[in-house]
Amino acid sequence: MKKLLNIKLLGMATGAAMLCFAAAPAAMADGAAKVDTGDTAWVLASTALVMIMTPGLGLFYAGMVRRKNALGTILQSFIMCGLAAVLWVLYGYSLAFGPDHGHVIGSLDWIGLRNVGLAPYAPYSATIPHQAFMIFQCMFAVITPALITGAIAERMAFKSFFIFMIVWFTIVYCPVAHWVWGTGGWLRELGALDFAGGTVVHICSGISALCAAIVLGRRKGFGREDFKPHNLTMTLIGTALLWFGWFGFNSGSALGANGLAANAFVVTNTAAATAAIAWLIIEWIHRGKPTALGAASGAVAGLVGITPASGFVGPMASIAIGAIVSVVCYSAIMLKGKLGYDDSLDVFGVHGVGGTWGAIATGLFASVAINSAGDNGLFQGNAALLGKQLIAIVSVGAYSFILTFIILKVIGIFTPLRMSKGDEETGLDLTQHGEVAYNL
Repeated sequence: MKKLLNIKLLGMATGAAMLCFAAAPAAMADGAAKVDTGDTAWVLASTALVMIMTPGLGLFYAGMVRRKNALGTILQSFIMCGLAAVLWVLYGYSLAFGPDHGHVIGSLDWIGLRNVGLAPYAPYSATIPHQAFMIFQCMFAVITPALITGAIAERMAFKSFFIFMIVWFTIVYCPVAHWVWGTGGWLRELGALDFAGGTVVHICSGISALCAAIVLGRRKGFGREDFKPHNLTMTLIGTALLWFGWFGFNSGSALGANGLAANAFVVTNTAAATAAIAWLIIEWIHRGKPTALGAASGAVAGLVGITPASGFVGPMASIAIGAIVSVVCYSAIMLKGKLGYDDSLDVFGVHGVGGTWGAIATGLFASVAINSAGDNGLFQGNAALLGKQLIAIVSVGAYSFILTFIILKVIGIFTPLRMSKGDEETGLDLTQHGEVAYNL
């Protein structure tokens, strides 16, 4: 009996030891991490919101192209959810946010997410796991190159598109992200402000889109045929997904469930709403009728314009930003017709021009009363910030245009950038993918 009791006690002690051993790493990890669960939950939710924006962008773009190119256009956005995400884990995050090298690029110390653990990394956030910050930033790296696809819609060969996206992501997006957001990046050190991606995402992609549209040339029949959107219902659904996801885009950039996130949420919605109404009014006056496409374009322009300023301005400033962004973006799209370049879905007109206005507006309206970590803008008596914003706009715009031009020209040496005229006539869906969007 005593022997049996000893065996039972030994078994109980062994089981308890095993439980303690199993629990110890988790307890140690929790103790070392000092993670705030509320902040982490919000950032992970925001990550999911930003993720859905890229398929939403695909719908937004696909509704505006002709039916024969609908599936191929959606795929160009959707595939970036895979391609850019893998590249980000392999080396992109390390280049963009890793330890600084010369204020222009991150090192490869974090290649394959080595040294990117579950504890907070204070230079970026003291309350969320480093991996949470990494995956949140991953979704920005996914959607930024996808934005360019609207400028090259209906004519770029998928093979060339695939190669271009890998190279552009590596030598354009990652360095620019480091300049603006990475610890030690030269624009961050300068004091230029970009809360959620006006410079990194919209100017970078918008200027690159303009370059790509010029290099690829105009679509077959451009100026002679009427390229009508085939499904504006799809475009409005895409717009709704973008607007929905943009709350994560901007509010999530506060990196916490706090007052700054709430402010970003409010000004994001207010600017988008204002811009949608303003665009409709402009269109109504100019063309005689308000359109669904105009409402969608205005909402997206408002979201673009408020992005860099969303963590630095209040609600009344967001109304001004939203109203003005519709004026400047609408004017840019009208000017496109006179200049003759074929930016198929007005990526430069909305993202390039809207992002530029947003960066300027940050230099005008920013207030430390909203965000003490920022700076006051011109209207708060500090003209220096506006100067820094202009430096960021010019430097990122020039870098993006020149590097995009070089990348496309080099790729064009080895493989055609465009589909053949016959393939373009048939459409992306059948010639590039052997599928169609609709079996009617």
